[in-house]
Amino acid sequence: MSSQQKQSARRSAGTPAAPEPAGPRPARLTAAAALTAVEGVALAALGVYMLIDGLAGSPDSPQQAEMGGLTVLALAVLPLVAARGLWLRRRWSRGPSLITQIVALPVAWTLVHGGGALIGAGVVLAVAALVVLVLLVNPTATEALGIGPRENP
Repeated sequence: MSSQQKQSARRSAGTPAAPEPAGPRPARLTAAAALTAVEGVALAALGVYMLIDGLAGSPDSPQQAEMGGLTVLALAVLPLVAARGLWLRRRWSRGPSLITQIVALPVAWTLVHGGGALIGAGVVLAVAALVVLVLLVNPTATEALGIGPRENP
């Protein structure tokens, strides 16, 4: 029987797949969850702004602005869900949060090269992404999420 079949059998038997982490949430995990949530809220705000601008404003292409706003709103879901998972100490949440941070780095680079006020936004985004990456690969955070070394069969 494979490990995946064993896990499936445990779930169907009503046994939890992984025990709930005990003890208080480490400050590093709390900070990672908070920063990831801030990124998600910022994306959602940008999406709402683009959507409203497409509907009520006068963009060059209202359809493009509306679709862009909907796309950014959809993209905001990933960091928000990941932040909630980190806050609740769910082990699955680390992956989506790491992916969000890795994707944020090229976006920050593009913003920095955009000039003007975008430089500041790019620097803030890059620093936030790097901080969350460091926080999430820290052994304290991985242990709090119940992630440890893989067991050999």
